[in-house]
Amino acid sequence: MLRRIPVLVLLGVLAFAVACTNKKVSNPIADVDSKQPDKVLFDRSMNAMKHNQFDVARMTLQTLINTYPDSEFLARAKLALGDSWYAEGGATAMAQAEAEYDDFITFFPNMPEAAEAQLKIANIHFNEMENPDRDYTHAMRAEEEYRKVIQQYPDNTKMVAAAKQKLRIVQEVLAEREFRVGHFYYFEGAYPAAIARLRSMVDTYPLYSKADEALYLLGQAYEGEIARVQQMQAVGAKAEAEKAAMLDKLTAQATDAYSQILTRYPVMTRALDAKARLEALHEPVPPPTMAAVEQNRAEEASRSDPTWIQNLKDGFSHHPDTSSAAKVGEPTLVDPKPVSATQVIREEIGLKSASAGNNTASEIG
Repeated sequence: MLRRIPVLVLLGVLAFAVACTNKKVSNPIADVDSKQPDKVLFDRSMNAMKHNQFDVARMTLQTLINTYPDSEFLARAKLALGDSWYAEGGATAMAQAEAEYDDFITFFPNMPEAAEAQLKIANIHFNEMENPDRDYTHAMRAEEEYRKVIQQYPDNTKMVAAAKQKLRIVQEVLAEREFRVGHFYYFEGAYPAAIARLRSMVDTYPLYSKADEALYLLGQAYEGEIARVQQMQAVGAKAEAEKAAMLDKLTAQATDAYSQILTRYPVMTRALDAKARLEALHEPVPPPTMAAVEQNRAEEASRSDPTWIQNLKDGFSHHPDTSSAAKVGEPTLVDPKPVSATQVIREEIGLKSASAGNNTASEIG
C-alpha cells in the first residue's frame, strides 16, 4: 500500500506538467489568453467596428500600433484607423479619415493597400460633391485624387477601374458647370468669354454628355465674332488685310467646332445642325469614320436616364444627378492648356485700333 503512494504522486505531477504545457500564454495587454496578442488586438478592433464602437476600435488599434511596432498587423491597423473614421461619417470624421489615409500612404507607399487608401481619399470628396451651380471645391479635389490613383498605381487594376468610373462621373459634373457658364456668356453676347469656356471644356472633358451641344454653341460664338468683325470698317490696305485674315481665322475655328461634332460625336443630336452650318459657311462636310461612330454609340449607350425618383430628389438634394455620365471611355488625366478669351479680345481691339489709326491718317492727308 505504501509503495502505491509514490506512484500516484508521480502520475499527478506528470498530469500537472502536461496541463501546464498545453496552457496558452496570458497577455495582460490583450486581457485574453493568446499566443499572438497583436492579432487578438486587431481582431478585437475589427469586432468593435462591426458593432459601430468606433472609439473602442481606435483605442485598440492604437494600442496595437504603439505596443507592437514590428507586428505583421501594423499596416492593416494603420489603414483600419482611417476606415474607422470613414465608417463613422460626418465632416469631422471624414477629415480625420483623410489624414489617416494620407499617413498610411506616407508610411507604406509600396503596399497594395496604398492604392485603396488613395481611392478612399478621393471617395471622401466624391461623396461631398455638390450640384454644378454650387460650390465645386469637392469636385475639383475628387478629380485630383482619382487621377492620382490612376497615375500612381497603374498596376492595381481593380482600384484603377474603380477610380476611372468615378472620375468619369466627376468630370461630367465639372463639364456641366463649365458648359452653363459658357452658355451664359454666349447669350450675354460675351463671345470671347464663351469661346474660352466652351473650347477649354470640350478639350478637357470629351466624354461630357452634351459635348455636341457645347461644340455647336462654340461654333455659334465664333460666328457671332465673325458678324462683329464684318461690321467693322477697315480703312486702308493694311486694315483690310488684317480684317480678312481675322475673318479667315474665325471661319476656320467655327468650321473646326462644327466638324468635330461630325467626326467625334456623329450619333448625337447636333450632327445634322453642324452639317447645315458647314454648308452655310461653304465649308466641306467631313464624314465620320466607322470607328468614331462605334465609339460614340458605345458612349451614348452607356449613359442612363434619371429615374422619376432621381428627378424628385433633385429638387431637394444638393448632390448632383450623375446618371448621364458615360461608363466607357478614357477620362482626361491631364488638363490641356486653357483657351484664353484675352487673345480673342486683343485681336478685336487691335483690328479696331488699326482701322481707327488709318482713318485718322486719311483725314489728316
